[in-house]
This record gives sequence, C-alpha cells and structure tokens, in this order.
Amino acid sequence: MAIEKLTDEVIEEWKQTIANMDQEECAKLHRFAPAGHPVFRSGEPLYYIFKARFDSLGGMTPEISKRIGWG
Repeated sequence: MAIEKLTDEVIEEWKQTIANMDQEECAKLHRFAPAGHPVFRSGEPLYYIFKARFDSLGGMTPEISKRIGWG
C-alpha cells in the first residue's frame, strides 16, 4: 500500500492539532498511533513539529507512561 503525499491543508490541520495538544495527548499519539500515521512518517515535517511540541511539554516521562498504559 502506497502512502499518499499530505496536502497543504492536512499539514495545516495537523499543525493546529499538535499546537493544542497537552503532554498526555502527545504521549497517547506517540504510543498508540498506527503505522503510517501522518505525524510519524519519515521525512515529513509534521514529525519535527510534533517532537518539538512534545519535548517542550516534558516528553514521555515515567508518570505519563504509566498513566496512559498500553491500551
């Protein structure tokens, strides 16, 4: 299955979503996103935007990891 290129509109929507995410929401996305999720595609700018946001919130701490669990 080929991964389609993200449109400018989708990128802008994700930028806004990421900007509004809290640490726990970022942690859940990081842990539970399916393979090929737009935020974690290799070479896509969204990953770097997400990483900067998540890092600024404290990243994946042991406390957050325990709180979100494995599903």
